[in-house]
Amino acid sequence: MPVIKVLPHPEFCPAGAEVRAAPGTSVCEALLDNGIAIEHACDMSCACTTCHVIVRQGFNTLEDPEEEEEDLLDKAWGLEPQSRLSCQVMLGQDDLTVEIPKYTINHARENH
Repeated sequence: MPVIKVLPHPEFCPAGAEVRAAPGTSVCEALLDNGIAIEHACDMSCACTTCHVIVRQGFNTLEDPEEEEEDLLDKAWGLEPQSRLSCQVMLGQDDLTVEIPKYTINHARENH
């Protein structure tokens, strides 16, 4: 099973973590299943950017994003060339290293 290394994040994973998940599992599901409470305001339906991650290692092993994901990523805070929505990234056989950005755009949580 591939390993997802999660870089330290002050709120969701202060010490960093390494989790294993079966191929075909989304990165978002794998993190949630392993106690890393990454935001996912749209319930993983590719309708927001709250589960945005930056793939620091293994990016080139991933399938290309669909147009819908690319359009949403344009709205993500802290967008980088290796940005992906974790609900859309399905694990293959290769390990990944991901960083959860410091901030996210979540209007529901921000009391707007």
